[in-house]
Amino acid sequence: MAEKRKYKKTLAACYLGYITQAIAANFAPLLFLTFQDTYGIPLDKIALIPVVFYLTQLLIDLGATRFADKIGYRACVVASQVVSATGLVLLAVLPEILPAPFPGILIAVVFYATGSGLVEVLVSPIVEACPFENKDGMMSLLHSFYCWGAVGVILGSTLFFAVFGTGNWRILSLIWALVPLVNIFQFLTCPIERLVEDGESLPLRRLFRMPLMWIMILLMICSGASEATMAQWASAFTESALGVSKTVGDLAGPCLFAVFMGISRMLYGKMSGRLNLAKTMLQSGLLCVACYLLASLSPLPILGLAGCALCGFCVGIMWPGTISLSSQKCPQGGTAMFAFLALAGDFGGTVSPAMVGSFSELAGGSLKIGLLAATVFPILLVVGILILNRIMKFSIKS
Repeated sequence: MAEKRKYKKTLAACYLGYITQAIAANFAPLLFLTFQDTYGIPLDKIALIPVVFYLTQLLIDLGATRFADKIGYRACVVASQVVSATGLVLLAVLPEILPAPFPGILIAVVFYATGSGLVEVLVSPIVEACPFENKDGMMSLLHSFYCWGAVGVILGSTLFFAVFGTGNWRILSLIWALVPLVNIFQFLTCPIERLVEDGESLPLRRLFRMPLMWIMILLMICSGASEATMAQWASAFTESALGVSKTVGDLAGPCLFAVFMGISRMLYGKMSGRLNLAKTMLQSGLLCVACYLLASLSPLPILGLAGCALCGFCVGIMWPGTISLSSQKCPQGGTAMFAFLALAGDFGGTVSPAMVGSFSELAGGSLKIGLLAATVFPILLVVGILILNRIMKFSIKS
């Protein structure tokens, strides 16, 4: 019991790690119009900020397959918090001191996106290596902290701007930097175990010869796509469908989506001992398809908003569930497996929202048509789970 208690500090550090990632992913998008007004940066350049963020994260995911095991979990995860804090500090400082503000913003983005990528690759295997029971429940609970971090960033920033004004956003950036700064010391002092001992993890060639691995990659692509599409377009959808302001759109769209996703992950974390993971993911995938169809086909705006919000509940288990299934069925996958799963999820999360924008543009600006096209991802997720059950002969029984 005492042995497990000491790993609670590791768990707390990992929770803060995901909150740090949520800050990195969600803070700058709240400032896009502020960047335009303050520095005169055109929107086509501002659109490069999320592109640089996700591209950097993808490159880190890929690179981590090579260097994470060699350098060690502790050094890498501490570095993730250092560069995240540095990036948030630079975001407040560089645009003011460089001749051109936009390169300063991009430099800051690269720093905290590097930290975000390292968190995504390392935190899941760190928790998986801890001697806890009910690993899939712990994984779901862990990933819920990204959702609560996103909600905290949106609500906290909105409140700060309402009280102190948007012009003081640099102070808020420094305040958010305190989270990874504090977590540096958490990761320096908490116990961290290796998921697989040196020489025992499967080489990449063997890993990619396994049909199971490719099914897991498909599930992660579809999970990332199903989650990111609705999360990134929820605000615009809410604004256009309900005719509300951006502030209301942010709160009723992505914030509500994140709340439902967090609730879903927390519920599974508490109830996982009584639930079949594969069956739960299958049911969630089917419900996700229904939510996408509701959002894209409903003639009533309020039902469309309900589809957006409930989609958060449906997609909540998909990403952590796929990671848990991969760990259960391929325990020797090691850090490389977790890194490639994160890479697949980020790839889906990058491609799908862009696809929605393209289809919407082709349909004359109809966001509903774009969301309808993105329904292919939860459908593929359902197909992937059915194939996985067939390959592994899972029993879909309660």
